[in-house]
Amino acid sequence: MGQLLRKHAQKTGLPPGSLIYTGDRVSAQAKISIIEYDEQHYEEREIASFDECLLLQDKPGVTWIKVEGLHAVENLEKLGDCFNLHPLVLEDILHTDQRPKIEDFDDYLFIVLRMINYDENNALSSEQISLILGSNFVISLQESNEAIFAAILERLRTSKGRMRKYGPDYLAYALMDLIVDHYFVVLEKFGEAIEFLEEEVVKQPTPQTLKDIHHFKYDMILLRKSVWPLREVIGRLERRESDLIQEATGIYFKDVYDHTIIAVDNIETYRDILSGMLDIYLSSISNRLNEIMKVLTVIATIFMPLTFLAGVWGMNFKYMPELHWIWGYPAALGLMLAIALSMLRYFRRKKWL
Repeated sequence: MGQLLRKHAQKTGLPPGSLIYTGDRVSAQAKISIIEYDEQHYEEREIASFDECLLLQDKPGVTWIKVEGLHAVENLEKLGDCFNLHPLVLEDILHTDQRPKIEDFDDYLFIVLRMINYDENNALSSEQISLILGSNFVISLQESNEAIFAAILERLRTSKGRMRKYGPDYLAYALMDLIVDHYFVVLEKFGEAIEFLEEEVVKQPTPQTLKDIHHFKYDMILLRKSVWPLREVIGRLERRESDLIQEATGIYFKDVYDHTIIAVDNIETYRDILSGMLDIYLSSISNRLNEIMKVLTVIATIFMPLTFLAGVWGMNFKYMPELHWIWGYPAALGLMLAIALSMLRYFRRKKWL
């Protein structure tokens, strides 16, 4: 196990005891929280390193090890040795670009999820959440130090609901349910932005509008890659293919599965809207160009007979009778004006203007 992790450190160009680069952030120090609870007892504390995890084996009740920020490779290796984790599991935890998946190692389940958020610049960001579900423990590992599971902690502290009455599989359900429910928060913001963009596309599209459409399509690909594989993950948990999932908890995973299907349907709907929006943008630009060409064509058509008359009277023939007529100039202007007004009236009657 240690050799595999050291290979990972060599790939990233970092020594085994140094910091680990995770996505767009570097975790300077991992925050490790230990939550131990049962129906009558609750204890929460922080530990300095994974050495203390050796004391958590075979404890009664449920133990939740919450790791915020991925620390040095050697410390994570100690966690793997403590809970007998497969080296490939630790490698997947460190490589934070995994797609949602579930792997059954008999003694524990390894689950990878994606947490979707909008950052300060309203850009979509994705963070890997790794869960390890054992017979009496749950380990959650995340890249950032954000309090993603604060609501779950509050429910455990106040003993609200049924969380402290159930086992670690229900805790895993609660964590996954929180992540899936957060998808709807993101999708709601996404839907509002798409609605505003659609109105802009119809009324007055600009080159920036086209860039926004392509930006949204990229975000939709990220959402789809994060949510679509989650159906298989939760589907396996719902079917209770592992003995670690109790029969009483299976119904709750079915509820999460239904929410995932709804999220997938919303994503597919937004994808169709964005595809149609691109067609609307191209049609709007084409219609605007047609309107401009129509106006220019009308102006050119009106000036065609006027140019003809001006050309006729501009010829330098000596014996042109109109040249010596005292009312010739105002008569020519009046004729040109009458022709122009007649043509405008005709165009309006035909609804070309």
